[in-house]
Amino acid sequence: MAALLLGAVVLVAQLQLVPSRPAVPGAELGQPELVRKAATLQGEIREGAAPNGSAQHLPQTIIIGVRKGGTRALLEMLSLHPDVAAAENEVHFFDWEEHYSQGLGWYLSQMPFSSLHQLTVEKTPAYFTSPKVPERVHSMNPSIRLLLILRDPSERVLSDYTQVFYNHVQKHKPYPSIEEFLVRDGRLNVDYKALNRSLYHVHMQNWLRFFSLRRMHIVDGDRLIRDPFPEIQKVERFLRLSPQINASNFYFNKTKGFYCLRDSGRDRCLHESKGRAHPQVDPKLLNKLHEYFHEPNKKFFELVGRTFDWH
Repeated sequence: MAALLLGAVVLVAQLQLVPSRPAVPGAELGQPELVRKAATLQGEIREGAAPNGSAQHLPQTIIIGVRKGGTRALLEMLSLHPDVAAAENEVHFFDWEEHYSQGLGWYLSQMPFSSLHQLTVEKTPAYFTSPKVPERVHSMNPSIRLLLILRDPSERVLSDYTQVFYNHVQKHKPYPSIEEFLVRDGRLNVDYKALNRSLYHVHMQNWLRFFSLRRMHIVDGDRLIRDPFPEIQKVERFLRLSPQINASNFYFNKTKGFYCLRDSGRDRCLHESKGRAHPQVDPKLLNKLHEYFHEPNKKFFELVGRTFDWH
């Protein structure tokens, strides 16, 4: 037993230093066999196998972003599928040094227990805009499948501001108006971080250095809000999951103003922090925002070979 424990520790230590590669080229969902076995073994040593025989596995799919694009909604909808096991919280393994320095063993410990037939998924929206993340994800698993959910860049900026604004309100702290962030010296403030996060082509170029488009699926966040079922069907096909999610799993909540979920007769909606009204913005300023994103959007469309119904 002592020999087995020592061997497992050595194997996991090597995984932290040596980039993993698939044991079989083109393996389904790209889980390298060496990583899978070592990860499962470590999960059993640290956590103990669950009574039903499940264990912790490194994710075969990551929702990489984008912030305020609808990542939580996407994860909740995907979790309706019985073959999906999702990490509850944003892990921030690849973008936070204090987490990444702890190695794959720590990352594994953040994953849910799942059966071998289930797909383990985690989502951290900050991954998409973090320059160092693509290479780190690729080093763990170059065949992983990535989900990216995007919405109109201008709307994403307003949602970004709205979230931070309400965070300050809850703490009884003052916060400037959105105009104070968007305008500087009479011009659009291009240094505003929320604007940079919406320059999708810049961040996409970084990801395409390490992953081909066939490893990535872009979810239309605006359509997911308006009509979620067709979008989630596309996600099922991309992940090669059997079609288990149905139109009956969604119903429109008139009070909240967006779709909620119905799972095994139980209704559930996203947290009250979702779907908040955006601040009123002067139409002229809004037009400036739309004009600013016009060329970046065109560049993004060319990169991915697809267009979106954005301003």
